[in-house]
Amino acid sequence: MEKEIVPVIIDTNSRRDFLRKSGIVAIGIGSIAFTGLSSCKEDEEDVTPPEDLMREHGVLNRVLLVYDHFLAMLAANQSINPQWLTDAAQIIKTFIEDYHEKQEEDFLFPRFEKANKLTDLVKVLRVQHLAGRLVTQKLLQMGKQSSIDSDGDKQKLATLLSSFIRMYRPHEAREDTILFPAIRSIISKHEFNSLGEDFEKRERQLFGEGGF
Repeated sequence: MEKEIVPVIIDTNSRRDFLRKSGIVAIGIGSIAFTGLSSCKEDEEDVTPPEDLMREHGVLNRVLLVYDHFLAMLAANQSINPQWLTDAAQIIKTFIEDYHEKQEEDFLFPRFEKANKLTDLVKVLRVQHLAGRLVTQKLLQMGKQSSIDSDGDKQKLATLLSSFIRMYRPHEAREDTILFPAIRSIISKHEFNSLGEDFEKRERQLFGEGGF
């Protein structure tokens, strides 16, 4: 596994402003992913399954921005508050891995495999889901530490964050541009509409009304 740190274009003088505006200092990382999103799905009833999944990728991308900033802090030899790491990684686990990815694994991947379409891609996506969960587990473990100050811990954290970002940006891009658009071609219109209802039902079960 490579150990280079992904550079982020944020200069040192603006870092405090970035943190403040992002909400990490003022209101906690958890709000970054969810503030302002609660009404998106409530206001628009006719969201198709592919669009629904792509919007959920927006949450993933917002946390990846936080991971990017952690890398910038590490590159500047700054300490990472373990609670920030826990908050960010927990969003990935709860919303992306336990919900969004399970939607794909339960409702999408089997249909592509049954139709014998994009099976090579689906196989890679499944493997990446498993690999991502292992990284998230390790990040959550690091978040339990009282501090992340030693050179060894900082290097380990940088490697984990870099690995996750490097895998998930291409991962979600391939889903958005290849897999999701192909859903219509393998199922009927009725099944397509039912799929959207299944998505919404599970979301309400896990997160309640407006959980997104």
